[in-house]
Amino acid sequence: MPKSEHSAFGNFPASHMPKKTPAPKAEINTAEAEKTFASTKAPMLKKGCGLGGKTSSLLKPKEKPAPPKPKANATRRRRIEPSEFRRFYDRGDLPISIEHGPTNKIMWKIDVNSLDYHHYLPIFFEGIREKQDPYRFLSVQGVIDMLERGGAKVLPVIPQLIIPIKTALNTRDPEIIAITLKILQALVSCSDTIGEALVPYYRQILPVMNLFKQKNSNFGDKIDYGQRKGHNLGDLIQETLELFEEHGGEDAFINIKYMIPTYESCVLN
Repeated sequence: MPKSEHSAFGNFPASHMPKKTPAPKAEINTAEAEKTFASTKAPMLKKGCGLGGKTSSLLKPKEKPAPPKPKANATRRRRIEPSEFRRFYDRGDLPISIEHGPTNKIMWKIDVNSLDYHHYLPIFFEGIREKQDPYRFLSVQGVIDMLERGGAKVLPVIPQLIIPIKTALNTRDPEIIAITLKILQALVSCSDTIGEALVPYYRQILPVMNLFKQKNSNFGDKIDYGQRKGHNLGDLIQETLELFEEHGGEDAFINIKYMIPTYESCVLN
């Protein structure tokens, strides 16, 4: 192949070309050259220890820390909303007051038998989820007094009591659940027909009991001196379910078993 021309008109004449002068030969110092070469030379690395070249898909990746297992928090306490009982009591619409003495008592301004149970009993049941006095004391004692003296007046009000009972149980607070279970026991025991009336509402009442049924205090060989106070949720739930079965009629056990599979009958066995 011919060399490329200097211009479009051809190459320049040789007389007009710049003359090349030979570069002076520099004296090379062998010792300094070896030292310079040693300083610029990369360190020797073992096979597989370098930063590059690991592109094989057969290499195992670095182990990553396992993420913590998620928690369901099924028994975690929920936020407790202020009840309607608090609003009615602060407004002065309830015929009750506290009778102070060695032991505080609830004082009714009118006869309990003359109360409108459809209006007052659901309001008092709303207050059983309160943890602050005097609302807690007045609501719980007021419910017990109305159940003891209500008789046949309690049965027609059962559908209105389910939502307050469910709301109290859904707080997942052990103290509130214990109070609610004791009130349920008093509710079932106050009349022979209330146990059967509660059977259609087991789906609203029993799920929280299923969560806390196995929550027992394990003291080993020690004595539980607080057993008389009834703060053990496992025992309270077992007692409540047995009362439901005894007073709920023929369909009580199969409905309890459907919601709480670990429950064993106290009547059939």
